[in-house]
Amino acid sequence: MTTTPTRRRQTSRALLASLLLTPVLLTSCTGQDSPAEGAGSTSGAAPTRGSGAPSPGGPAVQLEGAYQQVITSVLPSVVEIRTEGGLGSGVVLDAEGHIVTNAHVVGDATQFQVQFANSPTAYPATLVGTYQPNDLAVIHVDGAPDLRPAVFGDSGAVEVGTIVLAMGNPLGLSSSVTDGIVSAVGRTVTEPAQPGVPAATLPGTIQTSAAINPGNSGGALVNLQGQVIGIPTLAATDQQLGGAAPGIGFAIPSDDATDIARQLIENDGQVVDSNRAALGVTVTTVADASGRPAGVGVVDVAAGGPAATAGLRPGDVITSVAGQDVVSVAQLSTVLAGQSVGDTVEVGYSRGGREQTVQVALGELTTGG
Repeated sequence: MTTTPTRRRQTSRALLASLLLTPVLLTSCTGQDSPAEGAGSTSGAAPTRGSGAPSPGGPAVQLEGAYQQVITSVLPSVVEIRTEGGLGSGVVLDAEGHIVTNAHVVGDATQFQVQFANSPTAYPATLVGTYQPNDLAVIHVDGAPDLRPAVFGDSGAVEVGTIVLAMGNPLGLSSSVTDGIVSAVGRTVTEPAQPGVPAATLPGTIQTSAAINPGNSGGALVNLQGQVIGIPTLAATDQQLGGAAPGIGFAIPSDDATDIARQLIENDGQVVDSNRAALGVTVTTVADASGRPAGVGVVDVAAGGPAATAGLRPGDVITSVAGQDVVSVAQLSTVLAGQSVGDTVEVGYSRGGREQTVQVALGELTTGG
């Protein structure tokens, strides 16, 4: 599935996105509430060991030491990426100078400046490739000495409750670290199209309570073993209150990030095996008489693709896929993100005012749908 091809330039402003079926928007800016000072205290007296205060070398001190050890180990692998339009973060992938980041961080740029945590020097970098459907990109830095590739963990083994640190450069504050836990796994989230950038539906993301702010995008979500398990990408805002929804952020799983990144490196900036299902159509959201989204209009059909083979054609309006109603491009993307390449699904559509259904054997997503 593709939308009208547009691109955006990443800035420090919030990057909005929508989480279907929940009353929040997603954005690359969120906050994390701190506990009220003195919460749980019943008097102004200083606690004693007898009242339950941690002893020297106790669990709290051990946890603090674990945090510090991870930060010391991983932070040199997290970089700041600057473009003419803004800044973001990235993670060193290998000793050859490849850095993985978000597609929305690089935007339309092909030339970058990369700043390392342990060096005052900014180094030039060039674009290797982007893959918009997964909001991922790879750049290559030139001339930087002593590169420290990050250790990437198995995101498929991540469990809810895992303590994590988010590392990046929020608001230009280089080498910043926030902490939290993995709140959920397997979330499918969608960031809507904005000027210059198409929509991207991200399947299987990791939800975290670690604060993610503008500039964190493309950085590292790290466990206490010092392994990068995700690439922080989106955070939530409350639609009703119009402000931040604290402690709701999302990261692209490390397995997806490294797979796409290595394909971009090995195939001249192209992804040849996305492992994501597609109909093989170019589409747009259509509205009813009241202006509300009412279906997904087929603009074009890829020759020989799944939709063409099943008999779909331009002008059809898709209204359901695999038993799920779809009234917008974002909903269609979300439904397809939950399917597998080769699955046969029923597609409901309208042609000339007549409702019909057809069985479609799903193909593989490239850069469209």
